[in-house]
Amino acid sequence: MEVSPPPSGLEAEYESLFTADSLLFLHELISTFAEEVDEVLWLRVSRKAHLDLSGGLPSFLEHTAHIRRDAAWRVMPVPPRLQRRHVDIGDLAPCNTQHFIKALQSPAQGIQVDFDDGNCPTFYNQVKGIHNVLRAVYNQLHSEWVSLDVPHISQAPVLMLRPRAWNMVEHNMMVEGREAPGPLFDFGLLMFHCGRTLFENKSGPFLYLSKVESFMEARLWNKIFVWTQQKLGLPLGSIKASVLIENVLTAFEMEEILYELRHHSAGLNCGLWDYSASFVSKFGHRQAFLLPDRRKYVNMEKRFLRSYMDLLVQTCHRRGALATGGMAALLLPQDQLHESYKTVLAAVTRLKLLEIKAGVDGFMVYDLGLIEPMQKLFQLHTDGDNQLHCLRNDVTVTPEDLLSMPSGGVTLYGLKYNITVGVLFINAWLSGNGLFFYRGQVEDSATAEISRSQVWQWIRHQIQLEDDSRVVSRRLVAELTEEVKVELSSVCPSVRDKRNLPTAADMFLEVVLKRDFPEFITTYLNQDHTFLSSQSTGQVEALDIHIHHPKL
Repeated sequence: MEVSPPPSGLEAEYESLFTADSLLFLHELISTFAEEVDEVLWLRVSRKAHLDLSGGLPSFLEHTAHIRRDAAWRVMPVPPRLQRRHVDIGDLAPCNTQHFIKALQSPAQGIQVDFDDGNCPTFYNQVKGIHNVLRAVYNQLHSEWVSLDVPHISQAPVLMLRPRAWNMVEHNMMVEGREAPGPLFDFGLLMFHCGRTLFENKSGPFLYLSKVESFMEARLWNKIFVWTQQKLGLPLGSIKASVLIENVLTAFEMEEILYELRHHSAGLNCGLWDYSASFVSKFGHRQAFLLPDRRKYVNMEKRFLRSYMDLLVQTCHRRGALATGGMAALLLPQDQLHESYKTVLAAVTRLKLLEIKAGVDGFMVYDLGLIEPMQKLFQLHTDGDNQLHCLRNDVTVTPEDLLSMPSGGVTLYGLKYNITVGVLFINAWLSGNGLFFYRGQVEDSATAEISRSQVWQWIRHQIQLEDDSRVVSRRLVAELTEEVKVELSSVCPSVRDKRNLPTAADMFLEVVLKRDFPEFITTYLNQDHTFLSSQSTGQVEALDIHIHHPKL
């Protein structure tokens, strides 16, 4: 087993995380499940190839119909601290110590401690973030910025730990000659150091699971949970996980996912932009699945997204599981008396009220200022800790509903906006940041995914702009990308360090002009030499750490 040396400035944090016992645990965890991780990733490739070769479409699975027909089974009830979780803070990368502390001091009921969409997985960020979680769990995280104390872990918002998704690897750890799967690296360290203490304080361990694509992946996670609980001496069902349904294929397997995780389920979650981007990933080369301008034509009121949310709520509540809505990405202006503050608050309220009326039990916000207004909105329109009583028997969702693309075209503004978000996201990653702020909202890998996906698809189908009938072509996108680069260099406050902008623009063009669609922009970036060389800290000659146990 090999682990890179500590990132500069994090030597003490590194030593506290990578102890002999934690390394032994990580080695056993990763070596036990490495082959099954490979299998679920190959299953993804196989399913995609089958859909492409057959021209077929997903539907509800015939061989698991008995699970859906059996009305008797339920997921195990969640612990009390999860039963009333109206508002979580989303996209919170715990390497941002100040933001993490403010979230812990907030009135939110939960925090999505994010090592995925809102986090750039440099070795520095992973070590710093995991160590900050450990400090929070052991009540060692102290505020240097505000006078309020950080509450005890049993009183703070519950930590919903979100490891990286299966598509990500950890370059800084080699196990049996191969890079470690990113989610097992994150999950293993978090569970080893924090799992028992969270359980003893009735505050976890609770998780979000990103980018799951089939019930077989849920089955693998369940096996990992069972193994981990046995290793750490925790009762079966101690771990609770909410699965993000952010892939079109999983929309047809929600009940099966809950069934596989029935002892460990904290419910399911909606994710607007990753879910929309998955249509391009799976079917983007087909004209029938052209996704129009997202800024103008794509929102949760459209049939394919409304049906997905309705089915998710119905499925969860039928099985006694919690249903979580998406994240409000809008940012409140600082001046509460300004008209723009009321406008933003009204926009968030309208969208979140749609989710509440659909029956969700909670949702996420990024801006801490939205926590209390959204909690009051829940209290005003619901009765009790959650809406599990809302069974949505009025809902009948068909495959046609889930696969119904919204009508609409492409605007020059929408094309340029997508290019801008894509370039800024890559620029943020090259600077070690997983998100950025642009035009009044937070942007992360989910919005980067939908942005670059749409540009790729519009080039692929040579779509005409609504504005002037120009075709979205390689040349047009290259010209607009150059415009965006110049504009960002001169006027964008999000870009403080502009040295990476030309590289980011070139990398964006590379990814949207590829003949074959790259499955995830984060995979592309995480394996690109430009990104790796920009994160040279901790990438020098690896330390060889030998683990001695009976398996070796």
